[in-house]
Formats: sequence, C-alpha cells, structure tokens
Amino acid sequence: MAASPTSANPYAVLGVGVQASAAEIKAAYRQLVKQHHPDAGGDAATIVALNAAWEVLGDHERRRLYDSTHSPALGDGGPPPARGARVQTPAAGSRGAARDGELLVWLQRVYAPIDRLLGQVILAFPAELRALAADPYDDVLMEAFCAFLEQSKAKLDRVQTLYRSMACPSAAKGFGLSLYHCLSQVEDALAELERYTLGYVDSYLHDGREMLREAKQRRSLMKEERRRLDL
Repeated sequence: MAASPTSANPYAVLGVGVQASAAEIKAAYRQLVKQHHPDAGGDAATIVALNAAWEVLGDHERRRLYDSTHSPALGDGGPPPARGARVQTPAAGSRGAARDGELLVWLQRVYAPIDRLLGQVILAFPAELRALAADPYDDVLMEAFCAFLEQSKAKLDRVQTLYRSMACPSAAKGFGLSLYHCLSQVEDALAELERYTLGYVDSYLHDGREMLREAKQRRSLMKEERRRLDL
C-alpha cells in the first residue's frame, strides 16, 4: 500500500520499491491518480504530491540523480548523473508539481464533462437530421427535432456553467481557448438550426450542419491535444 502522499520519499509516495521498473512506476502513478481523483473523493494536494513524485521517478535522469544523492537504501552506488544534466531545485520542482496538479484538476472537473456533453450533441445530430429529412413538413418529425434542439441547448447551458466554474491554468491557455471556440461553434450551430425550424430556410440548415461538422473536427483535434497534455 502506498505511503501518505505527503511523504518526501517519491518511492513511498507511489508505493513502489527502489528496484521498480519504469513501467511499474508509471502504472503505480496512474493508478494512484485515478484513486485520488477529486471526483472519487481525493483532493488537489494529494494530486500535487503524486505529481511531485512522478516528476522525480518518471524521468530517467532525475531518478538517477535522486538515487545517487539520497540514502544507501535508495540506490547508494548507483551511476552518477550524466555530465551537464540539469538539476531542478526543490522550489522549482514544487512549483512545477503544483502547476501539474492544477492542470489535472481542471482537465478532470472542467474539460472532461464539457467534452462529454458536447459529444452528446455533436454525435447525436446526424441521426436526428436523417429522421427529420424523411419529411421536414411532418409535424411529429419536426416536433421531435425541436425537442432535440431544446435538450441540446440545456446541455450547452451546463457546458457554459462548467467552463466558468474554474479558470483554465496558464499551462493550457491555448487548449482552453480551443475548448471555448468549440462550445461557441456548437452554440451558434444550434441557433442556426432553430432558425431553420421557424421558417424552413435551407441556408440556416446548411450553416448549422457545417458548424457542427467543424465542431466535430475541432473536438477530435482537441482530443489529440489532450493526449499531449497527459500527465
């Protein structure tokens, strides 16, 4: 069982032995991050401590340096750090870990639920449009399509609330801006589609459909960018 994340010993924080492989350390780190996820009852301080341990043990050179400069039980006699290797000061490491913790919390509490809600709107649209296309002038079909738009607008209201609930960390400002553009694009698309339902003007339908297509592409690109932000 892992030691309390407040421990200064990164091996103890992650609950691994000093002989653990890089894969074992990574697996332990990911498991603990999930276990201490804020939505599972964890807190940001725990995540920060886990990230600080990962910052040391997840990097080959930093791990070598740590092992060579701490007690014999933690790797006495290990190879010295590579010539010219950069040594991060504890203060700098603490700040970096704090930034990582803040980013992780934002991704979990803001980005993830927003992405899920946007996906529910974007991915459901093609089937809803196909159903309406059978006969746009059929009152029952139009009523069902309008109900979809109302449900989607309610989800967008939740998205806006989530987006405003926590400021995007500086480390992901560009990513946060992309998220804002995506949700704005979906919002504009719903407005165009609603205009179509009021007067059957095809240009509104075309524009709304194109906006959702572009939002789908943007969402896919953001998922790739999210993977590059993985901690």
